[in-house]
Order: sequence, then C-alpha cells, then structure tokens
Amino acid sequence: MAEAAHKTVSLFVTGTDTGVGKTLASAALLHALARRHLRVVGMKPVAAGTEEVDGVDANEDVLALRAASTCRVPPELDNPVLLPDPVSPHIAAARAGVRIDIAHIVACHRQLLLLADAVVVEGAGGFHVPLSPTETGADLAQALALPVVLVVGLRLGCLNHALLTAEAIRAHGLTLAGWVANHVDPDMLAQEDNIAFLQKQLQAPLLASIPWQPRIDAGPITFNLPAEWQ
Repeated sequence: MAEAAHKTVSLFVTGTDTGVGKTLASAALLHALARRHLRVVGMKPVAAGTEEVDGVDANEDVLALRAASTCRVPPELDNPVLLPDPVSPHIAAARAGVRIDIAHIVACHRQLLLLADAVVVEGAGGFHVPLSPTETGADLAQALALPVVLVVGLRLGCLNHALLTAEAIRAHGLTLAGWVANHVDPDMLAQEDNIAFLQKQLQAPLLASIPWQPRIDAGPITFNLPAEWQ
C-alpha cells in the first residue's frame, strides 16, 4: 500500500559507448532533480574497476553519483555489483567469480524507490554491454522498465552510434525520454550540425548540451526537465 502511494521519478541513463560522459550526465541530472525533489539518489547497478579510497575498494563512478545525491542509502542498494577489474562486466564478473543477477538489481531498485523521490540509474558501458554470456545491459534496462536518457558523446562516428542505440532502446519496448549531447572532443568539426541532425532524427527532446570541460564539473550543467519529472 505504501509503495503504491509513493511515486518516485526514476530514469535509466545509457550511452552510445563507454567514455561518453554517462556519469557526468547522471550527476548533472541528479543536481537538476534535486532542485525539484528533496531526496534524490544515483544508482550504479554494475560497476567494474576499483581503487582503494580510505582503506575501502571503491569505484569512481559510484562515488561521483553518491556525491551528487542528497540522501544516503546502503551501498548494497545503490551499487549492488562492484567488480575489481576495469573490463567489460561479463569478463570482470567471471574473473571475480560473481554472477550478475538482474532480478536482484531490480529488487534493489525497488527498495530505492521507497527511500527516494528521484532515482537515476546509470548503466555500464553502452546499451548492449554484456553482463553475462547470455544477458546484456539492454536486458537490465528492459527489466527495470524505466524511461531512458541517451548520452551521445559528440565525436566522429557518433551519429551512427546514436541512431543504432535509439533503435535498440525502442526495439526493447522502452521509451527514449530524451538525450544529452556531450562535447567530448573539442576539435570535432561541425558539432552544431551533428546536434541539429540528431534533434530531427532521434525524435526525443534534447535535455542538455554539455560543453567540453577541461576539468569535469556536473554542478553548472543545465538540464531541461520535462514537466513529469518535476
């Protein structure tokens, strides 16, 4: 009964590839949502690659999402799977002797919906990144059944990657709720022309255009939030 009465905004953030700025966009989205919602929290279901921080193994993406969140939750909820090696999740999981259980991740997300007013879920790598020999990030996104935000890293080849990813998102029965243009290559030619093309072809709103940053900072990034997320 309590779960039905408590409505939480929740979104799944994916990218055209790894290294396109999903964590930056997710953190900026958390900041934007925090201006409308009291309790916002980021979730990184699967994180591969750790370093020791204050004597504890940690993942930099997870730490960035926690820093952008306004409420603290048990670490096993906002990061159910933490893998040591910075490689594809299916390889990192096999090396660690771990099975990535999508049903368990969905259950953790369900708990976060009860603890927060807005939850931003950042996927690993690109949309079809392997999580096991038989499942990918697309299967996780489909199981969560959330609106999807696509981060496009503006660099040569991004148009093809963006269109293919948008097609895959919709093929899995998911809604492409919007996209983010991230200027990852300051020397890329015709950046605005690429954005204009994607605005027409993706058939989803441009939520943010992130300028190239010599020093990464999610704070000043402006998001155009749809009314239903406010």
